[in-house]
Amino acid sequence: MRIISGTHKGRRITAPKNLPVRPTTDMAKEALFNILGNRFYFEEISVLDLFAGTGNMSFEFASRGCTAITSVDSHPGCVKFIAAKAGEWNFKIRAIKMDVFKFLGSVGESYDLVFLDPPYDLSPEQFCDIHRLVYEHNFLKPDGMLIIEHSKRMDLSHLAHHASVRKYGSSLFSFYEREV
Repeated sequence: MRIISGTHKGRRITAPKNLPVRPTTDMAKEALFNILGNRFYFEEISVLDLFAGTGNMSFEFASRGCTAITSVDSHPGCVKFIAAKAGEWNFKIRAIKMDVFKFLGSVGESYDLVFLDPPYDLSPEQFCDIHRLVYEHNFLKPDGMLIIEHSKRMDLSHLAHHASVRKYGSSLFSFYEREV
């Protein structure tokens, strides 16, 4: 894994081997950020990274100038790694150790962009629950975007506010928008 662009372009992200993660590939991440770069000014947005894992996506947002990033993961090693790297690289990332479902049920902050990369073995019902909680609890600001990374075996196009889906290797990104 590496940071694709920004102030820390090319920097390798070497996470401890014992973390239970499946990081987004560099190819998929680069394609996603090409799409996002045409929609957002990274310096002006707030980002919520759910199932943050190694912090790969959070670090990419930070390198591109985003200063309002919240990373949530339930694994203590992941959260510790994100916090340590954020401090080392002077990134403004708030790392929170909490179950994502509990977080979405208890916190009331809104974000311009919510990205989630849950374990691919989550049930279809759990994917639906996350989507529902993001919208019910107003985690998206007006004109905000929810992006769910998932396997090609999971079809999420039936969920409300679906805008598009993009395929990169074995991963899909489903995009959902919140209209003003």
